[in-house]
Amino acid sequence: MTPPFAYPSLPHVRRHGPRGYADYASFRPWLRDEFAFRCVYCLRREQWGLVRGTFAIDHFLHAAVHPTLATDYDNLVYACATCNTAKADRELPDPAEVLLRDDVRVAEDGTIEGDTPEARRLIRVLGLDDPEYTEFRLLWIGIVALAARHDPELFARLMGFPTDLPDLGALKPPDGNTRPDGVASCHFERRARGELPETY
Repeated sequence: MTPPFAYPSLPHVRRHGPRGYADYASFRPWLRDEFAFRCVYCLRREQWGLVRGTFAIDHFLHAAVHPTLATDYDNLVYACATCNTAKADRELPDPAEVLLRDDVRVAEDGTIEGDTPEARRLIRVLGLDDPEYTEFRLLWIGIVALAARHDPELFARLMGFPTDLPDLGALKPPDGNTRPDGVASCHFERRARGELPETY
């Protein structure tokens, strides 16, 4: 069973490159797919509650300080509203590069530790080691473990992909896509080919 808070083993390499949207909110379907429908910082999943109002698009380099990057896809990440608010306009290490399984440990009691200065800084600034976050992780570790033992259908819903996978092939970014090959590996296409695992 994959733990609910298993950070990626390798730095994230962008698969998509849509360009030309005037409003950064238009990048949402691409970012949902890019970051596997979970917060890049704390790993909260869409499947664990309401998506509306819970997930945001975060400017890695804040748009107020770097206005030319406001609609640059590579400057956007998918984050829960809590982490997005905590980050605010701070310039922090890239979570897709420093929040990695070998450098971040989430224990069975919900506590989190970072082994590198960059990971520790992200954890500290975002408050990922605060009691509220620790309790949140402990709660979901317990829920997922119970579901795995007693309710396989619920486990699949909690640890699987959402039903509304975005069909990126149907989207036409105004200035095209710098990484068009990524569409073939999007979750929608993988599900259509029968390649998408039930859980992740």
